[in-house]
Amino acid sequence: MIDVNELRKGTTFTMDGELYKVLEYVHHKPGRGKATIRTTLRNLRTGATIQHNFISGDKVEDIYIERRPVQYLYNDGTFYHFMDKETYEQTALPASAIGENKLPYIKENMEVMLSTYEGEPIDLELPITVDMEVVESEFAVAGDTATGAMKKITTETGLEVSVPLFVERGDVIRVDTRSGEYVERVSK
Repeated sequence: MIDVNELRKGTTFTMDGELYKVLEYVHHKPGRGKATIRTTLRNLRTGATIQHNFISGDKVEDIYIERRPVQYLYNDGTFYHFMDKETYEQTALPASAIGENKLPYIKENMEVMLSTYEGEPIDLELPITVDMEVVESEFAVAGDTATGAMKKITTETGLEVSVPLFVERGDVIRVDTRSGEYVERVSK
């Protein structure tokens, strides 16, 4: 058991028989009375995000999450298949277990971290940046712009990103998986 004052972003725990991961954490101390801890939690089994307030002194059950590197193999339409890099064991995950916000960043042969709890896959951790090829680009002319002009492009996975005007079809760009923003052009 851990005290709720020890919760931080990324901490995993069980509450009411469900697995949760802390997405946001705010400690609020009013003038009188006990402090409250306002959290945004993600249910690791269902993917649902909830707001929950704890009172200082509450306890939750800490859990051990095993993390291991896996390689993305393919998508068969229903499941995304990953292979453990050490044991070559394959794991199939539905899109709901991965998270809709992570799917556009996953490419074949990409290495990611798979988190499991008692053998059950519960979370997928992407690298901070991913290199992607531009497959579709708007035609844009720089003209008389005072600030950095941007245009929309589509990557090989279907992700739409705002990029500077010099990025063209066929370029490889680096995208931040946390925000979905363009970082840099890797190669032409």
